[in-house]
Amino acid sequence: MPNTPQVKLIAYTSNPEQTVSAAIHQCYSPASGAELTENISEEKRKKLIDIVCKGGHTSTLEHASFTFSIEGVSRALTHQLVRHRIASYSQQSQRYVKFKDGKFDYITPPAVNAQPELKAKYDEAVVQISKLYAELVEAGIKAEDARYLLPNAAETKIVVTMNARSLLNFFEHRLCMRAQWEIQIMARLMLAEVHKVAPEIFKYAGPSCETEKICWEGKMSCGKWKAITGGELRERQA
Repeated sequence: MPNTPQVKLIAYTSNPEQTVSAAIHQCYSPASGAELTENISEEKRKKLIDIVCKGGHTSTLEHASFTFSIEGVSRALTHQLVRHRIASYSQQSQRYVKFKDGKFDYITPPAVNAQPELKAKYDEAVVQISKLYAELVEAGIKAEDARYLLPNAAETKIVVTMNARSLLNFFEHRLCMRAQWEIQIMARLMLAEVHKVAPEIFKYAGPSCETEKICWEGKMSCGKWKAITGGELRERQA
C-alpha cells in the first residue's frame, strides 16, 4: 500500500467565504443575513475575514464546513484524528467489513521501509496476522471479534467533516513538525484542498510558530521557532 494518503474534498458550504463574511457582518449590522450575503463585496469580504482571523474572534468561521473523503491511512492515524472533537467522522467498520482471505492493505512507516531486513520482518508479521484472521473467520468467529488481531498499521477509509474554525485548529497542531509523519502529510493534502475554495480563510493555516511566531511546545519544541524572525518559545500553563 502506498504511504501517501488520498484526500478529496467532496462537499463544502456554498460560497464559504461569503457565508462567513455575512456571519461576521451580522454581528455589527441591523440588516438581515440574506441582505448581507448579497451586498458584501470581495474587498469587504477579505477585510472581514482578516479582522476575525487576526483578532482570534473566529466563532463566525464555524458557519462554513468542509467534508473530506480520506483513504490510504492507518488506524494509528485515525486514532489521532478523532481527538479533534469538533468534527464528524464516518469510518470504515472492521466489524462489518470482512477482509477477503484475510488480506488487508496496511501502511508501512518510512523508517521501516528504509531498513530492508526490518521491512521483510514487518511484512511477514502482517502476513501471519492476515492468515490467522482468515482462519478465525473461516472457523465461524465473527469479524467483530477476529478484528482484535488487526494492527494499527491496517489501512482504513474515513469521511471527515469539520468547520473552518476547527480546521484551523487542526492545521495548527498537525502541520507542526512534532506531529507524526503520516498525519502531517494528510494535513498538508487537506489544506491544499480547502485552499482552493476558501483561500482567504486558510491563508492563516499553519503551526503557531508560523502564524503567531510563537511555539507553544516548551521543552518538546522542534526548535523551528529559532529560525523565524521574532519567534519565541512559550509553554502553556496547566
